Amino acid sequence: MSHADDISRRLVAIEGPIGVGKTAFASKLAQHLGASTLLDNTESNPFLSRFYSDPKSLALQTQLFFLFERIRQLEGLQQNDLFTGNTICDFLIDKDQLFAHVVLDEDELKIYQQVFSHLKFKAPTADLVVVLQAPAEVLFERINQRGIEQEQNISLEYLQQLNDAYTQFFHHYQSSPLLMVNASDIDPVNNDDHFFELLEYMKTIHSGRHYYNPNPTL
Repeated sequence: MSHADDISRRLVAIEGPIGVGKTAFASKLAQHLGASTLLDNTESNPFLSRFYSDPKSLALQTQLFFLFERIRQLEGLQQNDLFTGNTICDFLIDKDQLFAHVVLDEDELKIYQQVFSHLKFKAPTADLVVVLQAPAEVLFERINQRGIEQEQNISLEYLQQLNDAYTQFFHHYQSSPLLMVNASDIDPVNNDDHFFELLEYMKTIHSGRHYYNPNPTL
């Protein structure tokens, strides 16, 4: 696609809980902008499917694997790439500790925080963060509909905990311009009208915190 549609950002992060559609939206946005992608590689995590079945016994292994993998991916993002073209990613390393607080017990969290504090890593700052939101019941339905086997053991209670943690985390987030999107009733991946309306709103964000709460006619 033409770079005439560029939203003049070097690094855009799409965030949100599982089931909200952040990876699919990030991929479509990157394709439209002619940008590169940096996507959370969940399939490479050997603990994830077992974690969904038995969260208590595999939480620490799952979380540490994600931490190291995300850092590896971000280290592969060369500084020059941020100035030669847009990059769209579907995760923030900043919020890695959000999951840690949800899934780890007190002793595991201490271990995780010790590891995190000793890592010599400085993540690039996103020029725009877009957070897709939806109620836990909507996430639960979407997860069931897409039918990925390893996700079928995810509970509604876990999704509610994630939503609460996201709300708390981004309530205090100030590192980048932030756009909170109510994605309950829109489908920017499969509905082009929804996609371009959201894109046009994103183009207006240059600083501060903003909310996008559409009421589409489906």
